[in-house]
Amino acid sequence: MSVKRLFLIVLDSFGVGNAPDAADFGDEGANTLGTIFKSEKYHTPNMCKIGFFNIDGVTCEPKEKSPIGAYGRLTEQSKGKDTTIGHWEIAGVVSEKPMPTYPNGFPKEILDEFSKRVGRGVLCNKPYSGTDVIRDYGEEHEKTGKLIVYTSVDSVFQIAAHEDVVPLEELYEDCRIAREILQGEHGVGRVIARPFIGSNGDYTRTPHRHDFSLVPPQTMMDVLVENGFASKGVGKIYDIFAGKNIQTTVSIENNVDGMNKTMEIQKEDFEGLCFVNLVDFDMLYGHRNNIDGYANAATVFDEQLAVFMENMKEDDVLLITADHGCDPGYKGTDHSRERVPVLVYGAPIKAGVNLGTRSCFSDIAATVLDMFGIEEKGNIKGESFWQQIRNTEA
Repeated sequence: MSVKRLFLIVLDSFGVGNAPDAADFGDEGANTLGTIFKSEKYHTPNMCKIGFFNIDGVTCEPKEKSPIGAYGRLTEQSKGKDTTIGHWEIAGVVSEKPMPTYPNGFPKEILDEFSKRVGRGVLCNKPYSGTDVIRDYGEEHEKTGKLIVYTSVDSVFQIAAHEDVVPLEELYEDCRIAREILQGEHGVGRVIARPFIGSNGDYTRTPHRHDFSLVPPQTMMDVLVENGFASKGVGKIYDIFAGKNIQTTVSIENNVDGMNKTMEIQKEDFEGLCFVNLVDFDMLYGHRNNIDGYANAATVFDEQLAVFMENMKEDDVLLITADHGCDPGYKGTDHSRERVPVLVYGAPIKAGVNLGTRSCFSDIAATVLDMFGIEEKGNIKGESFWQQIRNTEA
């Protein structure tokens, strides 16, 4: 059976532990699924039916006796554990070198050029939690108009500003300027606009975040579009890939809105890829060490997943994965180096196939291109598992 539409959903940070090089990243023993499964808020029967608990190395019980999909886990090859590197590898790009990070803040020459070009001073310039930084610097920002610039363990240059002090379009333009400056040696993965509102003691980040990524090398979306297939993005996908061959994009407010909008796209007639990112797992719960919140978000997603699966057509395929871990019960608040799940479901997919442990996230990209019958894959990395999961009897 041929595939007409593929819905690739990334559960941002939904790792399943056991990365062989976790200790190199200070993450030995981290296991996002293992942590949230212990919460009373966790209940994902539909993912389990596909084969989630049957994945090698997953100790959650009970296992599904007759999984309705294919299942496995992927090991990251790229030298990093952030959103950009994870999504790029899913799309066929292995990053041999880690993107630059700034544990001591950004160099003076970078900030001097940035400040000169945007016409505003800079506050902070340290690794910081996004909620803590506006608590600690928000009042001074309001008084002075200076931009709050901060980073994290990830390769990011983040700019926080009050929407009443710096209008959104100005903040976005400031990010574009930073993106122009931060190239080459200082080419961070993302420049991120972090607008907030409120007053001192009660500042709140708004949903108007916007990411400005490096332009990636060739991805599976490039190959799909070159071969006449559609490439749609939902959520952060457009930002993560700097818009490159994401032909249409839909912004979302949260996970629930993301799934609702994905189900609206289900009603459209197209041939190709719909690439979805659901960021709440990471942004609202993983980084905040909120185990019950993460578990509940998984439960709510699974409830929407049931509706999505019911609405699938005969030539649709659903593929669920993640881009890294962010164990909410692990020390610290940062991403964790973990393997990620891969679940594949639909009439074109052979049920009950255990894909085992695979060596690269880019196996997804190679498989996607095979699903659409594309033989010339260019520079896309990974090994396809299409022939293992293809339902030849349908």
